[in-house]
Amino acid sequence: MTDLSLGYTLSSEEHDPMALVEQARRAEAAGFDFLSISDHYHPWVEAQGEASFVWSTLGAIAAVTDDVEVGVGVTCPTVRIHPAILAQATATVADMFDDRFVFGVGTGERLNEHVLGDHWPEHAVRLRMLEEAVEVVRRLWSGEQTSFHGEFYDVQNARLFTLPEESPPICVSAYGERAATAAAEFGDGFWSVGPQEVVETWEDAGGEGPRYCQLHACVDEDVDRAARTAYEQWPNSGLPGELSSQLPTPTHFEQACEMVSEQDIRESSIMLGDDAQQHVDSIQESVDRGYDHVYVHQIGDDQEAAIEFYEEEVLPSF
Repeated sequence: MTDLSLGYTLSSEEHDPMALVEQARRAEAAGFDFLSISDHYHPWVEAQGEASFVWSTLGAIAAVTDDVEVGVGVTCPTVRIHPAILAQATATVADMFDDRFVFGVGTGERLNEHVLGDHWPEHAVRLRMLEEAVEVVRRLWSGEQTSFHGEFYDVQNARLFTLPEESPPICVSAYGERAATAAAEFGDGFWSVGPQEVVETWEDAGGEGPRYCQLHACVDEDVDRAARTAYEQWPNSGLPGELSSQLPTPTHFEQACEMVSEQDIRESSIMLGDDAQQHVDSIQESVDRGYDHVYVHQIGDDQEAAIEFYEEEVLPSF
């Protein structure tokens, strides 16, 4: 267990920026090893209610934490924001966090990336875009004056002057075998929601570095209330396949989530209630499947319940 890091999710879709900052401070004090914060332009469904600009929130989190690692899980650096701009944003944030920042990236969802009216490409193209975007970011992180003319991006005479002492790792999200193989080729680690089996594909393809896995939960002494909260606030977890990457608005997600029932949520992998052993077992399952960074997302308003529960009942087990 000495190599396991346990983390907590800061859900930008559910909480306003200052609430996220307070959650970060509280989670560090409770003993979590790292924090993951989401990067969304829209919430999945309107009931979640928020979607703040993550790069502003991260600056405030840097000011109220001291030792906890913080990662973005994950940013799509290809459509909504040019990778040259994200190179500057991440370099600034990494400098503020010293060596505590991790840059998680992925191919994204139309929900967040279509807002400027750009074409939303098929996944194979988005994966090529992601690899090129990561190359742009790394070149700019070198601190050298950079010009780049690729298949998707152009950069002319750009140089970053504010840089961290060491570049942060770039961990790549993947859900299919093709993406996992690509992630092994150009990433510094692996990022997923749920213990994806393709982490083995990533490892077989030569992937090295930390492996992040998010688990969903609704900690509540009343299991029925926890199930209702999870169903009302996070029904999108029940959507199948690639649907989540293709729907453009929260309204479309709400329509799609009509296919999801509360019973589906009860039968899903979401941890409901306050049975500590269930949480310990779920974390251990993720470890057994190859993950060394496991973090929990508490669904709903009552974040303090989850932080206290983990501080007293779960973290000591590891």
